[in-house]
Amino acid sequence: MRRGEAVDRRPLAERLTDVITHDQLPVGATFPSSTKLCARFGVSRPTLAKALHKLEAAGLLSESKQGKPRTVLSLPKREESASP
Repeated sequence: MRRGEAVDRRPLAERLTDVITHDQLPVGATFPSSTKLCARFGVSRPTLAKALHKLEAAGLLSESKQGKPRTVLSLPKREESASP
């Protein structure tokens, strides 16, 4: 690791949720492929599959089926900071 380089230590499922927000994917948009996500986050396919399953269970993504890409089903809820 390089000095001064920040590492995102949040669970992969949370970082994948950020893909929807940062890439500005609307409902119905195609979610990036497993190959692209593995390269983007530096993880193995089994690790990615577990995280994607969590997003499917939460209703954010459709299930992936052979020949049919995963799509965004709903947008993540933004956590708003509470004002004192």
